[in-house]
Order: sequence, then structure tokens, then C-alpha cells
Amino acid sequence: MVIKKYLANSMNEAMMRIRRELGSEAVIISQRKVRKKGIRGFFSKSMIEVTAAVESNVNTSKSKTVDTFEVFKRALNGRNELSVNDENIQNKESKEEKLFREVHELKSMINNIAVNQYGSQNKENDDAYSELRNILMQNDISEVFIDEIIDKVKKMDEEIDDVSKAKSVIEDMIQISDDDLNGIVVLVGPTGVGKTTTVAKLAGKLSLIEKKKVGLITIDTYRIGAVEQLKTYANIMNIPFRVVFTINDIENAVKELEDCDVIIIDTTGRSSKNKMQISELRAFLGRLNIDNINLVISCTTKNKDIDIIVDGYDVLNYNNIIITKLDETSTYGSILNILLKADKPLSYIATGQNVPDDIIKTDKKYISELVLGVEESC
Repeated sequence: MVIKKYLANSMNEAMMRIRRELGSEAVIISQRKVRKKGIRGFFSKSMIEVTAAVESNVNTSKSKTVDTFEVFKRALNGRNELSVNDENIQNKESKEEKLFREVHELKSMINNIAVNQYGSQNKENDDAYSELRNILMQNDISEVFIDEIIDKVKKMDEEIDDVSKAKSVIEDMIQISDDDLNGIVVLVGPTGVGKTTTVAKLAGKLSLIEKKKVGLITIDTYRIGAVEQLKTYANIMNIPFRVVFTINDIENAVKELEDCDVIIIDTTGRSSKNKMQISELRAFLGRLNIDNINLVISCTTKNKDIDIIVDGYDVLNYNNIIITKLDETSTYGSILNILLKADKPLSYIATGQNVPDDIIKTDKKYISELVLGVEESC
């Protein structure tokens, strides 16, 4: 019988050494925690002393199997030399080196197949489009839309640079409204996006530039300042203005302005997460035959909030998007995020605070260049 003691940091380490040197037939005789001798050992970490034994006449075929398994295991781990002290293994080194090479080649072949099938091509493609991906990320485009853009760029055969391809892809992805504003036009959206100022801009553009007869209505009576602000604009532009306090008043207000070409209605800012407030707004609008409901969203809105706003206002069946506050940000990827998430056409963009100048209708080319950072906001 062969008996050996092993000093190790853990039982797992000891077991690995025992299996490697004595084989799987070895048995544990004893184990105990020990420290190094002397005063230095007092402060050292305790170790495990394991005593193991194996019959000296263990079947040689089993030992050979253990030896071969050890070589195979080391090969799979990519190790280039053998540290086993067994003389039998060293004597058979030439044969096992050949086995090692064959196993190593097999391992490399399997890895290459897996990488080529699942990773290499994708990595190669990703590397080829990494510059475009960085541009899209730097402009705050949502990751899901970045992947979609790059996938479409990959399929394009045109002999143009990737940014030009992305520009073309974005133009195909977005919708731009070409409808003229007539009848009843409503602006809805969360607080702080600039709805009241946008109403004033639209009213000025339609009445002063397009020479249409415009009427204004506000149901935003929660903010006294909003009523006074819109009333001031109405007086300056000499257009009729009505304030609606209850749901029953809105039909009368519209009737009083029925000779106008366009009636623009300003609404109270509502949290898209407050279903009760959205339902109240829906009840107001449900009393009218509305031609055009615009969801107003700020260009500075975070991507996660875009999802919440777009989904929360969906019950109002808005059919166009107005994006505001382009002057308050330096990247415009949120424009694309808003339009693709809402899946609605863009009606207007507001580029500043001036009434009525800083609101424009635009086209796909301008928006795509804006989103990619090729063009700057007016």
C-alpha cells in the first residue's frame, strides 16, 4: 500500500492532488488543520493536512487510464507542458505529446467552428459598423433603433459611406405630415413641454403669415398664468379667445368660433401615468368632432419617459407629433426615438422661444441630418 500526506489550502486542492498522483482508487485516511511551525506560523493561515492511501497493486490499465485522462484534461485546458511526476507518464511522453497535439488541434477546430458560426461573423460585422454605431449612440438614439438602422444599412448596396446610408434609412423610417391645419386642432401632452407657447406660435403663423382666421380656446384653467399668457397673445394678434372651465362649456365655445378657419385648443398638462387625468381630458375632447390631435413632446425628454408618454396618451388617438425645445439640447436622437415609438407623422418642430417665428414644418432630409448630427437646429 502507498500512503502519502498532502498539505493544501483547501480540501478541494488536496483531492485534486490525490486523484492526480494516486488515482481514483485512493482513499482518505485522515484530515486535520495545521499551521506552520514557529512564531511565524502562529500568524499564518491554517492549512489542511490530508493522509491518503492506495493499494500498490492497482490494475495498471486503470493507472494508464488515469494518466491518459490527465493528459487529455491538461490538453483541453490549453497547457503546453506536463507537471505530473509519475515516471510512467514521462516515459510515454512522445506518444502523449502526439495525443496532446491532436487534442489541442481538435479543441481549436471546435472553437473555430463555434466562433465562426455564432460570433466571428457578427464581431467582424460589428467592427465594420462600429464607427456608425458610435455616431448613433453619441446622438442619443435608442439602442433598439440603432440595431435596426445598422441592420438596414448592412443590406444596402449603394456605393456611399455608412453615414449617408444611415441618413437614407432614417428618412425611410420616419413620417412627416403634409396636412394643412384646418378645423379643430388640439394640443395635448405632459406639463412643461411648451404647449401654450406652441399654441401661440401656431396661431401667429396661421393668422399672420397664412392669413387664416384663427380662434383660440384654452381648457388649461389649472394654471392662471397659462390663461393670461394665451389671452395676451390673442389680444396682440387680434384673434378671438375663449376660456372653458367645464366639460359642458366646450361645445358652446367651439360654436362661438365656428366661423374661424382654424380653432386651436390648448389643454392642461397631464401626467401620462395618471389615467384619471387622461380620462378627464378624453371626456373633454370626446364632446367635439376633432380633425387633428397633436401630441407635444420636448426634444429633451429621456428615452424611458418617451415610452411612458407615448403609451399613456395613446387613448386620446392623437394623429400627429409636435416636438419642442430643440434649442435646449445639442443632440437630436430623441426626435427619431419619439417618432418611431409613436409611429405617427411629425407635424411641426419648435426651435426656440420666439412667437411666431420659432416653429417650422420640415422634411425627412432635414430631420435625418439633424438626428445624425450632420445638421444643426435653427
